[in-house]
Amino acid sequence: MHVPNPIRVGGEVDAHCNKCELNLAHTILAMVGTSIKRVQCNTCGSQHMFRGQQPLQKVASFAAPRKPSAPRTPRSQVVTIGFDELLKGKDLTKAKKYSIRETFKVDDVVDHPTFGFGIVSAVRTDKVDITFKAEVKTLAHGKTGTEQKPTFQASKPAGVARPTEAAESPERPAPSADEPAQG
Repeated sequence: MHVPNPIRVGGEVDAHCNKCELNLAHTILAMVGTSIKRVQCNTCGSQHMFRGQQPLQKVASFAAPRKPSAPRTPRSQVVTIGFDELLKGKDLTKAKKYSIRETFKVDDVVDHPTFGFGIVSAVRTDKVDITFKAEVKTLAHGKTGTEQKPTFQASKPAGVARPTEAAESPERPAPSADEPAQG
């Protein structure tokens, strides 16, 4: 009688491949007596020690199993404060109108033209985090009128005057009859 897959060097055996993370066919590379010692994955070609029949599911950890611990103490409940509750003690008539030039501090009530009422939750040098009903927005604040984007003006070549400047310029006298005209 012929055995289709004898357990011998060069034969095949199913084993768990750590690289592929699956149980796949492996070629037997080394044996000691009747026990398989080393195999090669037929899919990826990696060689490793034969670990016997592995379960089809990957083991979560090869560490020693955990000892049952004492029952966990319940975590304290997370308290969520709603937006309406944040605004409850605030006087909305004294809310600052949002402007990039205005400066804000934590817990200021802000009236934004797009997002509505909000409360300042964090302040940095030139930005504030404002909690609105829908979301928290980071906006600029404390910008004075002195910070302007640089404007670039085309410079005119030296010695070239605009026609209106030449006619009105008091620094350049009109050419006399004795002087030749410059051109």
